[in-house]
Amino acid sequence: MSVLFAGSLAFGQQIKFDEYTLPNGLHVILHQDNSAPVITTGVMYHVGSKDEQVGKTGFAHFFEHLLFEGTENIKRGEWFKIVSANGGSNNANTTTDRTYYYETFPSNNLELGLWMESDRLRQPIINQIGVNTQKEVVQEEKRSRLDNQPYGRFSYGEAVNPHVFKKSGYRWSVIGSFEDLSNAKLEDFQHFSKQYYVPNNAVLVVAGDFKKDEAKKLIEKYFAVIPRGNDVVKTVIKEDPITQEVRATEYDSNIQIPLLAINYRTADNKSKDAYALEMLSSYLTGGKSSVLYKKYVDEKKEALQIFAFNRQMEDYGIYSIGILPQGDVPLDKLEKDLQLDIEKVQKDLISEEDYQKILNGVENDFVSSKSGVQNIAHALADAYMLGGDTNKINDELKIYQSVSREDIRNVAKKYLNKNQRVIINYLPESKKAAK
Repeated sequence: MSVLFAGSLAFGQQIKFDEYTLPNGLHVILHQDNSAPVITTGVMYHVGSKDEQVGKTGFAHFFEHLLFEGTENIKRGEWFKIVSANGGSNNANTTTDRTYYYETFPSNNLELGLWMESDRLRQPIINQIGVNTQKEVVQEEKRSRLDNQPYGRFSYGEAVNPHVFKKSGYRWSVIGSFEDLSNAKLEDFQHFSKQYYVPNNAVLVVAGDFKKDEAKKLIEKYFAVIPRGNDVVKTVIKEDPITQEVRATEYDSNIQIPLLAINYRTADNKSKDAYALEMLSSYLTGGKSSVLYKKYVDEKKEALQIFAFNRQMEDYGIYSIGILPQGDVPLDKLEKDLQLDIEKVQKDLISEEDYQKILNGVENDFVSSKSGVQNIAHALADAYMLGGDTNKINDELKIYQSVSREDIRNVAKKYLNKNQRVIINYLPESKKAAK
């Protein structure tokens, strides 16, 4: 059965979609936009790094690479050639909670995009030569993004997650351990594919210039014939509350300037609290006119950079406040001063003027993030799979608008307490030697 939804965005924009589920469990979302001759076909699988096991980390991200190796019908090394030869582009990305693959083509290649993604799902080639090749690719990616990138281990969570999480799969980074990948056997990857890469653990999104009847017939032709897999059982692993401050020191051979990072475990991405925390971040460090940027960078000149963000995930979140000191300003001084700033937002409401400025920024960012069929396809898949409701793509702005000044103060009081802090001193490697 097909259900049509429509919702209003700011400035009169509207995202309409059809959605239905095939008998094999594949959920389908169609967004028709005939304003430009472009089409995006995307498939999101409900598997990310948090679903991995101890000793077998990095598999979800590894598959982001491995599944471009080829299928029964697409020879090894041909995937990208086919896409580019037909005027298209493609990519994939992995998070803690899901993996997403997509192609964007001129709209006359709708069938090609659907065929390629269906073949990737139905009959991927997972053999030793592909595994060996992609191990080298992933190892090089880890070197360039984490090991040799300034602040890379912080940015990718490797230096943060193990201190915030102790039980769940969120405690390792998305890229995982290369030692685990090196030790993994071919059968391990084949089992992972059979377990998670099944239609009943996926959502297909088609967005852009197409005719619905034609798209539905092609989806029936290519996807409905894929057998349903075993049911994927998801268990939320509950973490014990952080009730006592945690302190840790991490080192990075690629930096000269230390980083103070104050982190807190927060709510899942479906919670209204997650939206309030995003708005708190905008107030604290969202741009050069934000309260903490003005104070530490412009006025006191004690910091080169300051940031706050809420990393939203399916089961939990991490709220991080980070600061790079200017010159020899001690990290412990910045820590004490930032604590006073946090206590201030826990005690006092932000001004009505600041609140309106945050709302204006949220509305602008929201609309720009939903521009173009490629972004809309991604947002629809996320809304369905991680938001629990596809129509959240239209309701999300209303949730932001429903967050009050009191809500912003309340999340600061609820999550950003001293006994809930995970303080990480992220230091140059030279400090370790000096120590």
